Amino acid sequence: MTDQVTAADSGSTPDIPGKPTSASRTTLSHIMTHNDTNLLGTVHGGVIMKLVDDAAGAVAGRHSGGPAVTASMDEMVFLEPVRVGDLVHVKAQVNWTGRTSMEVGVRVLAERWNESTPPTQVGSAYLVFAAVDADGKPRVVPPVLPETERDKRRYQEAQIRRTHRLARRRAIRELRERRVAEGLQD
Repeated sequence: MTDQVTAADSGSTPDIPGKPTSASRTTLSHIMTHNDTNLLGTVHGGVIMKLVDDAAGAVAGRHSGGPAVTASMDEMVFLEPVRVGDLVHVKAQVNWTGRTSMEVGVRVLAERWNESTPPTQVGSAYLVFAAVDADGKPRVVPPVLPETERDKRRYQEAQIRRTHRLARRRAIRELRERRVAEGLQD
C-alpha cells in the first residue's frame, strides 16, 4: 500500500480535495451526574451512546463540510462501567470514506473529575455516516487522508468492516428472498 491514499482508493471523486484525518478529529467531554444513571447506579449505556453519536456526528459534519446523518453503528463495546462524577472524554475521527459515506471511529475514556490519574478507556464504537444535502439526498464527501501509521491501520481495518457490512447485508437480503420464494412468511 502506498503512503498516500488517493481519491480513487477511497471511492470518492478525484475533483474533491482530500482532508487529513486531523482536520476533523474532535473530543467531546462531559461530567456524569445522577441524571445519567441507570438502576444499578452506573451511567446508562444509552447516555454514553448518545455522546458517541454526538461526537461522531460532529466529526462527520466537519469532514464532509455539511450535514451528515447516522447510517449505522457497527459496534459499541463497553469495557468498564462509568460512574457518577466521572469526566468522560469521547474522541472521534474519520477512519475511512466512500463516495457519500464515512466510517467514524470513537474511543470513550473516563477519569474521576477530582483526581489527576490518567483516563481509562471504557468503550469504543464504529459508526457509519452519510453526508446529505438540504433535501436529505446523499452528497459526495472528500476522501480522508490518513496521516500516521495508526491512521493508516484504522483506514485498512475500516475497509475490512465495510466488506463485512456489505456481505452481511447481501446475505440477509438473499435469505429473505429465498424464504419469500419458498412461500415462507414471517
